[in-house]
Amino acid sequence: MTPPFNRILVANRGEIALRIIRAAHEMGMQAVAVYSDADATAAHVRAADAAVRLGPAAPAESYLRIDAVVSAALESGAQAVHPGYGFLSERAGFARAVEDAGLVFVGPSAATISALGDKLAARRTARAVDVPHVPGTLAPAPVDRPDQLEAVLAAAEAVGFPLLVKAAAGGGGRGMRRVMAANELPAALIAGSREAAAAFGDGTVYLEREIMPARHIEVQLLGDSTGQVVALGERDCSTQRRHQKLIEEAPAPGLTETERRRLHAMAVRLGIAAGLQNAATAEFLYDRDGRFWFLEVNTRLQVEHPVTELVAGLDIVQEQFRLAGGAPLSPGALAAADRAARPTSHAIELRISAEDPARVFAPTPGRITRWVMPAGPGVRVDTAVEAGDRIPAEYDPLICKLIVHAADRPAALGRLRRALDETEIGGIQTTLPFHRAMLAQPGFLDATGLSTTWVDAHWDGPASRARAVRVASLAAGLAELGEAATGEQGGSLSLAGPDGPHHAADPANRDGSVPAWRTAGRALATDRWPG
Repeated sequence: MTPPFNRILVANRGEIALRIIRAAHEMGMQAVAVYSDADATAAHVRAADAAVRLGPAAPAESYLRIDAVVSAALESGAQAVHPGYGFLSERAGFARAVEDAGLVFVGPSAATISALGDKLAARRTARAVDVPHVPGTLAPAPVDRPDQLEAVLAAAEAVGFPLLVKAAAGGGGRGMRRVMAANELPAALIAGSREAAAAFGDGTVYLEREIMPARHIEVQLLGDSTGQVVALGERDCSTQRRHQKLIEEAPAPGLTETERRRLHAMAVRLGIAAGLQNAATAEFLYDRDGRFWFLEVNTRLQVEHPVTELVAGLDIVQEQFRLAGGAPLSPGALAAADRAARPTSHAIELRISAEDPARVFAPTPGRITRWVMPAGPGVRVDTAVEAGDRIPAEYDPLICKLIVHAADRPAALGRLRRALDETEIGGIQTTLPFHRAMLAQPGFLDATGLSTTWVDAHWDGPASRARAVRVASLAAGLAELGEAATGEQGGSLSLAGPDGPHHAADPANRDGSVPAWRTAGRALATDRWPG
C-alpha cells in the first residue's frame, strides 16, 4: 500500500515521539525528529531519519516555538506534522501555521481545535446536539468586572456548591479552583484566571458543578473527510490525582452494552457536530446514578491511547496518518467501531513517572542507573528511556507507560501484577510504589472503588496514611543499610506491609524466598534504597 506521505515531522519528544516514528516507519514513511539541547542524544532523535535542533532545553525556547517547528518541517522536506500530545498539540494557532505553510497537520483541523478546544464552545455544542453536559455556566465569568459580582454569585448559587472554577482553554487541572461557599468565589476566579492565562495564554474561566463521587470515562473517536465519525470504545481514567491521570483501562469496568452504546452515540454526535476529521477523545463523568455528563473534547492523541489500540486491534497513529492523507476510515477502524460496545478483552495502562508518591508526587529528575522492563505475553512498554539516561527537570516526568492486555479484567490484573514484579528502576524515585499499592486495594481490584477523588482522599489525604508511608520508607531503607553493612540478617526490625507485619531478612534468603522488607517496601514506600 502506498504510504500517505513520504516524510513526516514529529513535533514532540520522549515516548510519544518514538511511538509515532515507529508507526511512520512501519508505513514506509521517513520521520524527522526535533530536539532541544537536553534531548540531543535522546532515543527519538536516534530513531529518526533526520533531526533538527529547536533550541535550549526550556520548552518555551524549543518545543513550544511554532516558528521553529514549522521551519524545521519545511527545511527537512516533511509533508506533514504530527504533534503527539502536550506541547503544541491542541493549539489551533500551531495547526493553522502548519496549514498555512502548505503542510498537513496530522490531527483535527485548526477550526475544529478552536471549536472544541474552548470548553465553553464545546459545552454549547453538546447542548445543541442533546448531550447532557456538567451543569454550569455557558459564558465566561466576568473576572475583571466588580460590577458583575452579584450576577456571578447568583450564577454560582444556581450551579450549586461545591463548584469548580475552570479554565475555558487547556486542561490538566490548571486554572481550576474548588469553591465550597460563595465567599470563596471572588478569590478563586482571580487565581484561576491568572493561572489559566499563564499556562494557556487565555484567562477565560467559567463555573461548573462538582460531581462527586464520579468516574472519568472517555470515548475514542475517529472521523474522516466524508463526515463519518465512529467510536472505537471507551476508557476508564478514574484513578487520577489532582486531575492528572495515573491508571487507565479499556473497556470501562461494569458498563452494560446498552450503556456503552448510549455513551458512544453521544460522543459520535459531538464529533459530527464539530466536523471532526482525524482523532479526538470525548470525556465524560459517570455518576453513581448511572448518568453520563459531558466534560470536554481533547482534539489530539491521548497518552492512554494504547489500551484502546489493544482492545480494538487497531493502530490509532497509523489510522491518523491515513486520515490526514485524505483516506476514509479503514475497514479495520469500521470493524473495531462495530464491535466496540461488545468488547472481548481488557487492557490496563500504568503511567510510571519520575515522581515520589511518598512526598505528594514531587518530581524526581536525575539519572537512571538501572532499567529493567517487563516482557512476555500481553505486555507492552512505551518508553524512550534507557539505563544511563538523565530525566530532565524541564519536561513532564512521565518516563514510561506499562500496558497489559488479556482476555478479561481479572486476567489483566494478574498479568499487571506479574509485570510490575519484573520491573526495576534505579537511581531515581518513581511512582512504582503507588502502582504496586493500588494492586492491593480491594476497591480497585473489584472496580467498586473507582472514583476521580480516591487518590486525593486515600493516598494524599489521611495523616495516618502519610505516616505509614514514611515509616515504611524508613524501615525499608534501614534494613537495606543494615544488610549492606553486615552482609547478614538485619535483626528484628519490623514494619507493617499490606499483608501485615514483616521482618527484615537477608537480601538472599537461604530458602530462596523474597525478603519480606523488600516486598513491603515496594508496596508502601520506595524502590530506590540507600547505598
